[in-house]
Amino acid sequence: MKRAVSVSIGSSTRDKAVEIKLLGQRIRVERIGTNGDMEAAAGLFRDLDGKVDAFGVGGTDLTLVVDRRTFKLQSVQKLVRHVKVTPYVDGGGLKGTLERQLAPFIDRRFGRELPARRALIASAVDRYGMASSFADSGYECLFGDLMFSLGIPIPLHSLRSVKILAALLIPIVGRLPFEWLYPTGHEQEVRKPKWPRTFEWAWVVAGDALYIKRRMPDSLPGRIIATNTTTPADVAFFRQAGIRAVVSSTPILDGRTFGTNMMEAALVAVAGKGRPLTHDELRELLAQLKMEPQVQVLN
Repeated sequence: MKRAVSVSIGSSTRDKAVEIKLLGQRIRVERIGTNGDMEAAAGLFRDLDGKVDAFGVGGTDLTLVVDRRTFKLQSVQKLVRHVKVTPYVDGGGLKGTLERQLAPFIDRRFGRELPARRALIASAVDRYGMASSFADSGYECLFGDLMFSLGIPIPLHSLRSVKILAALLIPIVGRLPFEWLYPTGHEQEVRKPKWPRTFEWAWVVAGDALYIKRRMPDSLPGRIIATNTTTPADVAFFRQAGIRAVVSSTPILDGRTFGTNMMEAALVAVAGKGRPLTHDELRELLAQLKMEPQVQVLN
């Protein structure tokens, strides 16, 4: 049996392991969180190197791809410094392929129910495929990169402004300690609601589930959440908040969805090439698997 492991700097309360079948092969997919301890994560990568078929790098990004430009996050490169054999991915390949399906899928499934085609994308620089999906589908978009990552209450209104922001800030911000930009470990479970009017303006809220949960108001009835990684506890929270439905880009496995890094690692393991897959190779596998967004209707 093949094995793909996501080593995450996120909370261990979100850990999960399941066995699935992909393209006729049995594979064990497993998430291991280190509660924000980057050295512990680097140690796990070292100890498992060569013993598993693929790694997912979870809770962070190694690189950000904005349009056609690739930016390294220098502060997190040390996570994989000991990896010599096992291929590793951070989910960027699926963010650039699978997540581009989200807006058209939501239109087909919920288009008639939306009072307005307005979307809040929590962070476009780390999910440019998702952001492009809504912009290209004609949604009026607000991009919350300054708000969610830096705490600056200024929404961006175009992908052009996102690209300018990325070019100016990522080379600088990417050298800051990652925990300054994104909650890690148990801090991920702490809610600090902000910008309620921005959330209420949107009818689709898209992005990382932890970002969304951390900042959204207690009640947000009738909205659609477009995301990828959700646990049963996340879904219960969204249901209580009155969310209409959760649309996830990755499949539901044993009651939850895994991150793009985990699912991409699973595809790398199944392909057996000993390296990350190109976008064309990922598209081919996704087509064979007939993988599309998953819907959980809550209210």
